[in-house]
Amino acid sequence: MKITAIRQGVVPISSAIANAYIDFSKMTASVVAITVESGDGRKATGYGFNSNGRYAQPGLLAERFIPRLEEAGELPGHADGGFDPTPAWTAMMKNEKPGGHGDRSVAVGVLDMALWDAAAKLAGVPLWKLLSDRFNGGRHDATAWVYAAGGYYHPGKDVEGLVEEMKRYLGMGYSVVKMKIGGSPGMPLREALLLDLNRIEAVLKLLDGDGSRLCVDVNGRFGLHAALSYGAAIQGFGLRWYEEPLDPLDYSTHATLAENYGPPLATGENLFSMLDARNLIRHGGLRPDRDILQFDPALSYGLVEYLRTLVMLREHGWSPRRCVPHGGHQFALNIATGLGLGGNESYPEVFAPFGGFASGVPVENSRVAMPDVPGIGFEVKNDLWAVLKDL
Repeated sequence: MKITAIRQGVVPISSAIANAYIDFSKMTASVVAITVESGDGRKATGYGFNSNGRYAQPGLLAERFIPRLEEAGELPGHADGGFDPTPAWTAMMKNEKPGGHGDRSVAVGVLDMALWDAAAKLAGVPLWKLLSDRFNGGRHDATAWVYAAGGYYHPGKDVEGLVEEMKRYLGMGYSVVKMKIGGSPGMPLREALLLDLNRIEAVLKLLDGDGSRLCVDVNGRFGLHAALSYGAAIQGFGLRWYEEPLDPLDYSTHATLAENYGPPLATGENLFSMLDARNLIRHGGLRPDRDILQFDPALSYGLVEYLRTLVMLREHGWSPRRCVPHGGHQFALNIATGLGLGGNESYPEVFAPFGGFASGVPVENSRVAMPDVPGIGFEVKNDLWAVLKDL
């Protein structure tokens, strides 16, 4: 097994939307293509990109990680005779000190995605099938649970616009939706809270008052006082989850919030290694019977590291069903289906063309089926393939 070609590019995913912490007016993504030859005349090209919320990494890719892959030479195959991305991942991480993950984890995750796409293509099976056979005893889910993430702040967008957006998602087949809150910096806490309560209650009315169909997301904006104040105000709504109310690395404060907020919390999308995830599990006060873990494999060193994270979670009494990755991409969707996670995020109207699923595959009651095509399935997502094929 040998990597014979690697190409990279940068594409914009900018838009006028914002969450409680950042706007996306200058957001970019790295895209890569990696060709792997099996040694018996077969070859396959896999594709990868980074999730939204982190910028493109052309410098790190060109200076460190792509050259290491190019210099790796012959790579050992998997025990099943197929391509194994793990030795390539190890080659990428040569001479990298532990800790200090930062954008390094994003660059490696981009390449890791492409390596797994190539591995499944060489095996002639969808990635979910490859993962099911290698790591899950052949078990997999027939469909994956998905929810529609939106409700971003946008110039001129009022409560009526928010409700109309959520109504569109329901019309697309989603039964669970997510909206942003906490996006009023500089406003006194009481006024900001009343404003958000009005927005939440308007969406709940659309959902017939069923809080289990609504998630709210703060994107790490709050300190403890604001997180507790919002938590007390929304606790009676029975929301699906209260997402990332605090800085993702402030584990002790997360524990304090969990002691005071009984319904489900969700966090983890901004933790980028198994060790950071383990610190959250050890010290964040999260509860394995209700809380949601949102580690994004495309941002956290890829699937090779995510597999280590899943092992760690089991050792600490957590089911993979508590994992619902951030990112809304097909890579995580394959992982969710093949490894039995709890579901996957979806972005029906933002971050095109990288979010969403294969063209022509419907969402029904917030569940989606996987196409039976080799690899991750980028080639059957028409708008995304139009970008990737240029590599």
